Amino acid sequence: MPNRTRIAIIGATGYSGVEMVGLLLKHPAVELHTLMTANRDRSSQKPRRYSEELPQFAERCDKLIEPLDFDLLREREIEIVLLATPNETSHELVPELVERGFRVIDLSGSFRLREAGLYPKWYGFEHRRAGLLESAVYGLTEWARERVRNAQLVANPGCYPTSVLLPLLPLQREGLVDEGVTIICDAKSGVSGAGKSPTANTHFSEVTESFKAYNVFMHRHSPEICQELGNPNLIFTPHLLPINRGILSTIYLRVKAGVSEKQVESCLRQAYANEPFVRLFGGVLPELKFTHHTNFCDIGWRLDPDRSLLVLVSSIDNLVKGAAGQAVQNLNVMLGCGETTALL
Repeated sequence: MPNRTRIAIIGATGYSGVEMVGLLLKHPAVELHTLMTANRDRSSQKPRRYSEELPQFAERCDKLIEPLDFDLLREREIEIVLLATPNETSHELVPELVERGFRVIDLSGSFRLREAGLYPKWYGFEHRRAGLLESAVYGLTEWARERVRNAQLVANPGCYPTSVLLPLLPLQREGLVDEGVTIICDAKSGVSGAGKSPTANTHFSEVTESFKAYNVFMHRHSPEICQELGNPNLIFTPHLLPINRGILSTIYLRVKAGVSEKQVESCLRQAYANEPFVRLFGGVLPELKFTHHTNFCDIGWRLDPDRSLLVLVSSIDNLVKGAAGQAVQNLNVMLGCGETTALL
């Protein structure tokens, strides 16, 4: 359609990809033109329609899911490519897309960390594109809007880091946090955060009627949180909830002596006064159901002034604000259209 920006999604059948398709189908400034897999071998793939793969899109999206073809993307005048692909796949595809002049929003973790040397430890592969790590914009929209606007490569934040950084960043940057005391982030996620491919630890019979911590001191989102917070004195422990979607993060920290609840509230409200997707609840603590299927991050807090202890609680939908919704929010910034378009 005329005057609409042509968009392609690579990896449209995973959980985040499906969310993005649903959002972009109702976007007035975008034409969701092309859906591709990351597989480039046409001989190994039988063409299929998106609505055949996902019947819930019948009569909404009947486009073919095609093998990856960079030349075809160029012929079709695609302007922005959204990648919902595994980390190592994005690591291989992003450089080729950028070199061919496409603007890219990558939902994987492949370009979130600035130091290439961190990738073997946290992601299990050698990162060979240090230059792109330096130029990629970390797309936590509320804190990177001006850089996102003209970016060629946006590294969409992780779901856990989004839930932790949004409540913490204003307090950290205002100097209210006692940096001599470890911040503890205790976060719980629904099973969809592990992706669509089933594993022995995530299928129904293993998850239902249970609740567990995992990847203690080993979760790949830890260095991302520390990097953006600028504070390495942090413990992040994720937990798996027996539900489909949602993240609830409870964050424990000590504020500097004499900091009052009024100062905490003033800091958060000043930071997010004009942000359409951050809702401040104050003493009313958020719940997962408040943010299901929305792009909101809800934040509540309680302060014990006698001990200068602050508890922050945040809630997001891991597939929306934690993935597809934030990607569309960044897309809106890149297009210069209303930031809430297709999200409210």
